[in-house]
Amino acid sequence: MSLNEVWEAASAHPFSPVVSKDNQFSVGFSLLLIAFFLSGLFGLNRSFLSIASLGVPASLALGFGAVYMICAVGVYV
Repeated sequence: MSLNEVWEAASAHPFSPVVSKDNQFSVGFSLLLIAFFLSGLFGLNRSFLSIASLGVPASLALGFGAVYMICAVGVYV
């Protein structure tokens, strides 16, 4: 398959993101609220079990929420 064929095939299916531009702020804000809530619970209850049940989801929510908020205000990464 040549590059031109790939280009033509891609033009028939334009990119559509999972979260639209209009919803990025609400999704990012929700993820940040969840992250701060989970990290607060993690700080109150530090155990090996809470690392997997609270720490990992909190860090993922904080990371994705920060990226969505950055994109929602117009700074693209």
